[in-house]
Amino acid sequence: MLTERLEFAPERDAEVFAAVPAAPAAFLLRAADTHAEPYVSKTANLRRRLQRLLGPVEERTKKLNLRDRVRIIEYAPTGSDFESGFLLYSVLRVAFPRTYANRMRFRFAPLVKLHLENEYPRASITTRLGRLGGRSLYYGPFVSRLVAEKFMNDSLDFFKMRRCVDDLHPDPKFPGCIYSEMKMCLAPCFKGCSDEEYVSEVNRVQAYFDSAGDSLARELSAEREAASARLAFEDAAAIHARVEKLKPILSQLPEIVQRLDRLSALMIQPSSLAGSVAFFRVECGRISGPIAFSIQPTDHAKSQSMEGRVQEILQSFPPPKPKSALENMEHLALLKRWYYRGSRTGEIFFADAKGELPMRRIVRGISRVFRGEKPESETSKLPETS
Repeated sequence: MLTERLEFAPERDAEVFAAVPAAPAAFLLRAADTHAEPYVSKTANLRRRLQRLLGPVEERTKKLNLRDRVRIIEYAPTGSDFESGFLLYSVLRVAFPRTYANRMRFRFAPLVKLHLENEYPRASITTRLGRLGGRSLYYGPFVSRLVAEKFMNDSLDFFKMRRCVDDLHPDPKFPGCIYSEMKMCLAPCFKGCSDEEYVSEVNRVQAYFDSAGDSLARELSAEREAASARLAFEDAAAIHARVEKLKPILSQLPEIVQRLDRLSALMIQPSSLAGSVAFFRVECGRISGPIAFSIQPTDHAKSQSMEGRVQEILQSFPPPKPKSALENMEHLALLKRWYYRGSRTGEIFFADAKGELPMRRIVRGISRVFRGEKPESETSKLPETS
């Protein structure tokens, strides 16, 4: 994690300060007392930060000064604020296993959960992840709980899956609820449908979430075309109104909102190494990296295309290891924090339904990140041709 190590002594502070870069880094300061807690942080300018923490004590100041305590400096240069934050998180997990979460001030990502383990599945909003290999499915991350709830509720208006949260014990004498009265629920609570019909509706909801709404858009379009073909223009107009109602729901859905066990992406960040960018791999919301990618090929790779070199680097990432649900939530919180920033450094590219990354767009993204240019806008994304 932290690749560089220096011994610090107050009498040779100038030599130590000159040895560290005036660049972004994550760092750790250790005291001579091995039982004392280390000081861990990140900074945009390591030399300036150490001069402030370890320089001569100023008179009449309340600024923190560790000059007489610190004996070891450990640090790693970073190329971006995201890399600094991810490295800081990794170091804090080791240094403070009980309190690192509070130090990172995590705000876990809101998710839509499809409770498929329930006999009569339903959907809800949660920030708590279960086992990704379990029956329940998770979709996200959303920027806020309010946005997640609006997307879920607006989406479920197109289906007749139940909205209640109770475990059902169907009873024909049960009066039902307002959703069943409005014909917005199949009402399994009083056997208003067969179990097979309810399962079929749940499958439609899952297909909708899995495809980011594309399955329903295709279904409605096909129904509208069929109604027009049989000259049922009133039916076609009603279906068209549903299509128009669906469009703003899907158009505002961020690209990052996906089924978590299928969320696969490549993040490109500036690198601390000259002539390079940094790759981070995202698999099921778990982050790995960075791995440096050199803009100029080495001698043995000069005959390779840029796409081929990117593929080679991607294959060098270690296979994702199963992590605890809590660690998955923490990685997802870091990803959400970066993605939804008003102005963010770096770019991210998501794999398609087949798990394939958009290599041509990635190559163009590498160039933009390396040159410090603005990322491509959502509206300017063009489909790739084979």
